[in-house]
Amino acid sequence: MKRLTREEIRERLSDPLFSLIGQTADELGLECHLVGGYVRDLFLERPSKDIDCVVVGSGIRVAEALKRRLGKGASVAVFRNFGTAQVKWKGREIEFVGARRESYSRDSRKPVVEDGTLEDDLERRDFTINALALCLNRERFGELTDRFQGLLDMEDRLIATPLDPDVTFSDDPLRMLRCIRFASQLFFQIEEETQQALTRNAERIRIISQERITDELNKIMLSPCPSIGFTELHRSGLLSLILPELEALEGVETRDGRAHKDNFWHTLEVLDNVSKRSDNLWLRWAALLHDIGKPRSKRWESEAGWTFHNHNNIGSRMVPSLFRRLKLPVDERMRYVQKLVELHMRPITMADSEVTDSAVRRLLFEAAGDIDDLMTLCEADVTSKNEQRKQRFLDNFRLVREKLADLQERDNYRTWHNPVTGLEIMQALSLPPCHAIGELKQAVKDAIWESRIPNDHDAAFAFMLEKAREMGLQTPQSL
Repeated sequence: MKRLTREEIRERLSDPLFSLIGQTADELGLECHLVGGYVRDLFLERPSKDIDCVVVGSGIRVAEALKRRLGKGASVAVFRNFGTAQVKWKGREIEFVGARRESYSRDSRKPVVEDGTLEDDLERRDFTINALALCLNRERFGELTDRFQGLLDMEDRLIATPLDPDVTFSDDPLRMLRCIRFASQLFFQIEEETQQALTRNAERIRIISQERITDELNKIMLSPCPSIGFTELHRSGLLSLILPELEALEGVETRDGRAHKDNFWHTLEVLDNVSKRSDNLWLRWAALLHDIGKPRSKRWESEAGWTFHNHNNIGSRMVPSLFRRLKLPVDERMRYVQKLVELHMRPITMADSEVTDSAVRRLLFEAAGDIDDLMTLCEADVTSKNEQRKQRFLDNFRLVREKLADLQERDNYRTWHNPVTGLEIMQALSLPPCHAIGELKQAVKDAIWESRIPNDHDAAFAFMLEKAREMGLQTPQSL
């Protein structure tokens, strides 16, 4: 990150909107500064949509006057209880607040707010890199206020608090998650004293609503390298409070000289592997949770060593309660994660043996439209340090993908329907709705997937009649 002259800062504030805000504040005789994430990202040369302005005086007055200046198409929402206002114009949102100072009580993150100076306002900010201000008034346009050396911390790629980090985190414990989120998003390190304060104040996270915690978790998940965030959550003790199921994966146990891998660090590697290939939040959640059932399934077997049989099914059953607790959506997104957790071992098993058409057909049917994401997850799950073994798996996955593509094109399994319908079975066998109809449809489907009969109506109908006779049902020939 290079240091910017005031002239270079003014060039980066060349958007006419900033001049309009400054002119509006000048006409009201008020001091107005651009603050927060927009200023940070301006120096880091990152795109930013959040435009936050601090006014020494009434931010609401500036917002209302700016709305009048912008004219048609602009709107303003005023929140007098909080002393804030938001102007919307041409798809942009500009937040205005009066400069203030804050104090907190021990059991709440809601502060007592009083009018203050610009310095008071910057002091209450969470991190030094967010405590920068650029003046928008005409005479001082582009003038930087950096009371807490935020630029130095940006140059050193550090996350630090303006004041005592224990006070900062105790006052508003959500800042602990924001601290870790910024480290993950920006590839910054957490300054040592700040890191220690995270550990000392971890228990304070309990006063934060689950919705806010999960919002930060999702932002960490969507960062370029989410393992950074989860490593810091683990290191600070926050992970055991927020997601103990993931924390339980950490550790290696050895018996008779045989050890299993550390499934926590393996999981973070899988998550990063997926993140290199997809921005899909729910695929990333599936990566994070894919081995969540291992602690409950872990067994020692004298011949095989450490085993985790059925951990995929156990993990899949854990997903709904985990989503409910985290206030994640309990809908098709949860079911998508649940399905990928349950199926993630199937392609791996196939890749470790002969890849048959019947196995691929069954996988296609069960994964349906999510087969590509499942394959991405499974390929990311290959983290062996044995390069020959790793390459063998990846080569076999390539064969699986080729068979998938071939069968999808040949049989159109994404839109597959059973050639024999339930109504047809009822009419052919003179049956009312009953369990036997479902059994017959399942038998037809299994026979097609296993390549025992062709995927066409006549063969499937004949097979259904034969199966019905085996079940002791009356068929047209036996009536």
